[in-house]
Amino acid sequence: MPVRILHAHSTFSLGGKEARAVRLMNAFGDAAEHTVLSGMPGQLSARSAIAPGIRVHFPGDAPPLTGRPGLGRLFRLARYMRGFDLVLTYNWGAFDAVMARYLFRGPPLIHHEDGFNEDEAEGLKTSRNLYRRLGLSAAHKLVVPSQRLEKIARSAWGQPAERVERISNGIPVGRYAAGPEKGAIPGLEKREGEVLIGTVAGLRAVKNLPRLVRAFAGMRFKNSRLVIVGEGPESERIVAEARAHGVADRLLLPGFLPDPARYIARFDVFALSSDSEQFPISLIEAMAAGLPVAATNVGDIAAMVSPDNLPLVVETRDEAAFSLALDSLAERSDLRLAIGRANRTRAGAEYDERGMIGRYARLYGEAIGQPRAFIPSSA
Repeated sequence: MPVRILHAHSTFSLGGKEARAVRLMNAFGDAAEHTVLSGMPGQLSARSAIAPGIRVHFPGDAPPLTGRPGLGRLFRLARYMRGFDLVLTYNWGAFDAVMARYLFRGPPLIHHEDGFNEDEAEGLKTSRNLYRRLGLSAAHKLVVPSQRLEKIARSAWGQPAERVERISNGIPVGRYAAGPEKGAIPGLEKREGEVLIGTVAGLRAVKNLPRLVRAFAGMRFKNSRLVIVGEGPESERIVAEARAHGVADRLLLPGFLPDPARYIARFDVFALSSDSEQFPISLIEAMAAGLPVAATNVGDIAAMVSPDNLPLVVETRDEAAFSLALDSLAERSDLRLAIGRANRTRAGAEYDERGMIGRYARLYGEAIGQPRAFIPSSA
């Protein structure tokens, strides 16, 4: 019998966190049967990445994950959860399921925290800290990807060391070595001597892509173009910033593009301008593709990149330093090549998904008392 897993997500849209969850589902094969709930019910686009043959359900009659956290709603949610062997919850938007488990018991539950939305990017909310502290006391484990989140879990959320598990994000590093596919970024034709500055991100305020536009506009090296792959509510603001700084003709916004392994190596430089990150998967993808990185010093970014790349990680408010980092890479192809090689080596050594999948499989198996439960029967 396959293990029955309930996945409770803040949203199940295509993104780094959801891509990791889907890779795990695919890796477990016929060893598990999955039911997916989304705190934003209409946002289920990540289902398109689930491999054929994986048993997965998207029920329309499950109790809502969000709303007023009254006892009646939480009891209904806990009662629904009892039909599963293991419950996996993801981020703040699904935390009411954690509280339901605390109040009314149920199967083993593992909570995953990957970072914060705009409303906590500048500082954690005291009320949420208390809610997390209480609910997590009944979780089997709390999984975080970054050193910073591990520290927050131990201090602000009051979790003992034995309950917190840090598992770094991983990707199929080998897929990124093949190079980009021709035409993978619609509308992009590279000009003679041009340097492409690129990023992959949801167009949300916390990513602060207008900062990237301003840093790009401030570069000395003008034979460059900025490519921002993604979709979201900040697109008009990004375009307006580019117009205000006279670089709209050198900005390309192709929208969301699946499977970054197909196109990320088209960039010469990867840039990340966020106000808040933890352990960004897009950064690992860029490193695996052999790209140098200019980034803001948030989350674990400084610890993730190779030592050669570290001088190009700048403080968030120092946009002049950001422009200088971009110029340093744009003006020297030898520097781009050397740092890109160092980043690729580091990604291969530390961030391949095989190690990540093995750690999650052991953790989930431990939670249900079956250490080898997540080895597919076909393996």
